[in-house]
Amino acid sequence: MAAEEGARREAERLVVEEAARREADEKRRLTLAAASKAVPVKPKTPEQTLVLVADDSKVVRIKTGRLLAAHNYQVQMAEDGLDAARQIENALPDLLMTDVDMPGMNGLQLTRQLRGNPRTARIPIIMITSDSEELLGKAVAAGVNVVLGKPYSEEQLISHIEQLMIVASQTVS
Repeated sequence: MAAEEGARREAERLVVEEAARREADEKRRLTLAAASKAVPVKPKTPEQTLVLVADDSKVVRIKTGRLLAAHNYQVQMAEDGLDAARQIENALPDLLMTDVDMPGMNGLQLTRQLRGNPRTARIPIIMITSDSEELLGKAVAAGVNVVLGKPYSEEQLISHIEQLMIVASQTVS
């Protein structure tokens, strides 16, 4: 009897989760539909786009910064999530690239903090991880826009940034 009750509760939980997912999908669809009716705004050029790179690895920050600079993006660097949060308080980047595992405040904590603040909630976030499969659900739940596994191609990263900047320009209110 207890097993039947547990199975029933699990089935109910799954139904509730599916309904919540469908509701969230519908909200996204309606938001995109409303955005498509808005006056089109030209996306920022790379020269106008500030990307904040948050990673505790100096080598990764330098390598990523050089790649972005080679594509004409403005680059700002943060040593960890706490440093990134402080910098974002002073000046909003157009996009955040963050590592997951960092001391102090990790990438998931940083993402949740940004998504919880109306001023920073719309900053597009790309998360870099070597643990992409296990982390994907947590990252999406926290509000990450794109999760890239290591290693990722330069073209893939630049393409994601370009797409996120297009979407960001369409959701400007």
